[in-house]
This record gives sequence, structure tokens and C-alpha cells, in this order.
Amino acid sequence: VFHEQGILFGYRHPQSSATACLLSLFQMTNETLNIWTHLLPFWFFTWRFVGTLRVTDVLNDSYAWPLLVYMGASCVYPLASSCAHTFSSMSRNARHICYFLDYGAVNFFSLGSAIAYSAYVFPDALVNTVFHDYYVALAVLNTSISTGLSCYSRYPAALSQMGWGAGRRGAHSFLDCWKGQWKRHSGAWDSVPDGLPLERLVRLPLGKYFIRPGEMSQVAGNPWFGGWPSPARASLLPLFLFPGESAQNEATLYHQKHMAMTLLASFLYSAHLPERLAPGRFDYIGHSHQLFHVCVILATHMQMEAILLDKTLRKEWLLAHSRPLLFSQIAGAILLCLIFSLSNIVYFSAALYRIPEPELHKKET
Repeated sequence: VFHEQGILFGYRHPQSSATACLLSLFQMTNETLNIWTHLLPFWFFTWRFVGTLRVTDVLNDSYAWPLLVYMGASCVYPLASSCAHTFSSMSRNARHICYFLDYGAVNFFSLGSAIAYSAYVFPDALVNTVFHDYYVALAVLNTSISTGLSCYSRYPAALSQMGWGAGRRGAHSFLDCWKGQWKRHSGAWDSVPDGLPLERLVRLPLGKYFIRPGEMSQVAGNPWFGGWPSPARASLLPLFLFPGESAQNEATLYHQKHMAMTLLASFLYSAHLPERLAPGRFDYIGHSHQLFHVCVILATHMQMEAILLDKTLRKEWLLAHSRPLLFSQIAGAILLCLIFSLSNIVYFSAALYRIPEPELHKKET
């Protein structure tokens, strides 16, 4: 569980203390840049979030609420990721729990993105449709399902031994099927610890064209690259080609860059390049997870710029034609997301301690 494909050296002790983990931020290990490539952006996004708060009338400017939720969520997932990479070497169970929390943060960010996209980015032709009305609700459902499958994917074999029954055995068989297909094509499944950045493609526009490419070739249970069984999402695989005049603005280029950077990050991570071509050469600097982190942050930056532009340039049209999200809708979505995601995390974390050690070791090796 502590070893990654193509990474030979630079691992920390698998039972490090919390102090040793913190000190490793200032030591050269194969996790050091994984930590800093999200820790530094966390402070950058926090600075932008605080700056936006200072110039916003939070109590009275309801049009800005979705933006604030999105910007707050964009601070959460880099912090959770950097903490997961920092403390994941304390023990096997600690590693799993760290990434459970990481998955939850990623899915919370996906909800924040959905709220912002619903408020500012939806194509003209889809505004006020049934799909638009239930978009945020579907995003909440996704966060619960995706977080649960993401946690489950770390040890399906172990959970199968705990008496989950035929339904869970069926789910396990489904995951094994995906695992077999993925291994035959890329050999990358066994070292997928904390996902690829295709989660946000669920609500990612190419320009203003809504696209759902990640669902075609997902790795079940991974919060960035898969784990989206929602029937509603399955019905949204085709492209939505409803740009509309108000959607054609300067934000389009940023949306396209966001898409390109997200796909690049996904490719680098899933292909384990460049370390797969030269094992041991990129253990400390330049391996795929570091490149993945950089691309994800750049993608988030592009996404944030696009949302800010859409919010500003489409404000007059949206206020005249779109039903704004109410505070109760936004707060309710966040609350449900937190309840469902934390319930998943608590359940799967507790389940770790009910798994016999030999079975857990078997899964991890």
C-alpha cells in the first residue's frame, strides 16, 4: 500500500509519528513535492477567497453566494490533499483514512463547482429547465455515491469477507471487471490512491458546451476518474450543444484551457508517466503525481477565472432570465453533502478496524 508503480526510492517509514510526518515537509522524500504542490496553492486560493469576501456584501448580495461557496471549496481540497500526503505514512489504516478524507474533500469541491456552474455557467437554452432545477440535487447525490465508492475501492476484497451479502459481492464483481479491463489496457489500477481530475468533468463545459467524457471510461470508485453510477449522469453522456449568445464571452477560452489541463492531468496520472518509462529516475522530482497536482491546480485556476468572468459578464442576462439559488438551497446542499460524505468516511474508517489484519495486508500487497 505504501509503494507506487515506477517509484523505487524516497519512501518514509510506514509507521512514522505525526511529528516525523510534519518534519518530512522539509526533507526530500517522494512525497515532499506532492505535499507542497497543493499546500502552496491552498494559501493562494485562500488569499483569493478572502479578497473576494472583503469586496462582497455577503449578507445582501445573494448573486455572489454560489461564487463564495465555490471559492471556499477550492481551498478545501488542496488542504485535504496536502494533509493526506503528509500523514499517510503513519500506518496502513491511517493511510486509508487520510485518503478517505481526501476523497470527501474532492467531492465537496465537485459540489461547489456544481453550485457555481448552476448559477453562472449553464447554457442559455438549459436555464430554468427541469435539468437545471435538479442539477444541484443530482450533484449532492453524486457526492454521496462517489465518496462511498471511492472509499470502497480501497479494499473491496476485505469488505467482501465481512458478510456484505450478495449485493456487495455483485458490486465487488463489477469492480473486479473494471479492474481487469483497466489493467489490460494500462496496468495502472493497483496504484490509484487518490484519483484523477475528471470528477469535475461532470459539470465541465468546453467553452459553453457541456460535456461528460469521463463517464465513458471510468475506473469505478475513484473520485476523480470514476465512481459515478448515477443513472441521471449516465443519461447525460452526449454533448449539450446549447451555447446561446450570453454564453459567448471571454470566459470561453478559460473553459477550454480548463478542459485541456484537466485531460492532460488525467493522462499523466493514469499512464504513470514519466516514471513508468524510467523507474527510479523521477522518484523525488517530476513523477506523474506531482505533475498531476500541478495540472489540477492550474485547471482549478482556469476554472475559477472562467466562473468569475461568467458571473460578471452574464450578470444582467442571468438576473433577468434565471431563477437564483436560494440560501436554503445552497445551505441544504452543503449540509447534505457533509452528512452523507462524512457518514461514508466514518463508516469505512470504522470498518478498517473490523478487517482481520491478514486480509487487509493481502489487499494492500
